[in-house]
Amino acid sequence: MNTSVDVSYYPLKDEFIPPIKAFIDRLNTYDDIVVRTNGMSTQVFGPYRRVMNAITHEIEQSFELPHSVFILKIVNADLNIVEESK
Repeated sequence: MNTSVDVSYYPLKDEFIPPIKAFIDRLNTYDDIVVRTNGMSTQVFGPYRRVMNAITHEIEQSFELPHSVFILKIVNADLNIVEESK
């Protein structure tokens, strides 16, 4: 089963951009998922377990920074494939 996850990351500190960029850079190291970013969030697409394992691992890494907030929206379809077929 494929999935799409919309991730919003809010590091609660003055210098918030470096932790966000680091989170996105780490997600981009996974070859078997697709990561797309925009000004509001990061979308991750691919096989459910692989996407969730990658996100879980990278959120755990980000939690080394105190007071990190993540908002996730998870869909049980690969919306990246749907978008590309239009």
